[in-house]
Amino acid sequence: MKVILLKTVKGLGNEGDVVEAKDGYATNYLLPKKIAIRANEENMASLEEQLRQQEAERAAEKEAAQAAHDKLDSQTVVLKVKAGTGERLFGSVTAKEIADVINATYGLNIDKRKIDLKENIKEKGLKELQIKLHPEVTATLTVDVQAI
Repeated sequence: MKVILLKTVKGLGNEGDVVEAKDGYATNYLLPKKIAIRANEENMASLEEQLRQQEAERAAEKEAAQAAHDKLDSQTVVLKVKAGTGERLFGSVTAKEIADVINATYGLNIDKRKIDLKENIKEKGLKELQIKLHPEVTATLTVDVQAI
C-alpha cells in the first residue's frame, strides 16, 4: 500500500516521503497512529501544495538572509566597554551584547546563537567573526572593542 509519511519512520522513510508499506503494517500501525495517510489523488495534491509552500518559505528566508548579509558583510561595529589599564576588559563582551549592538545599529533582528563567537572577547581591539544568517549565507563582521 502506498502511503505518505507524516512523521519520520526509522527504516521506512522521512516525513513527506511517499513509500510503499506492507498492507498490514500500514492499516494496523501507520494509519491508526496518524503516522501516515493513504497516497490517493487528493492527499498527493495536498502534499504537492505543501511542498510548494515550504519551498517558497525557504526561498523567502534565504532572500531575507541575503538582504541582511548585504547590510552586515564587511562592516565594523563599535562596542564601548569598561577596561583596565592594559588591554584587558572588566568582564567580557558576549554574543548577546554584539547582537544587541547589531540590532540597534542596523535594525536587524539577529539572534545571539547565529553569531559564531568561539569564546567571549576579553581584550580591546578588533575581532573578526562570522554570523550565520542562513545555512547558505554567512556574513563577516568586525567588532571594534574600545575602552570607555
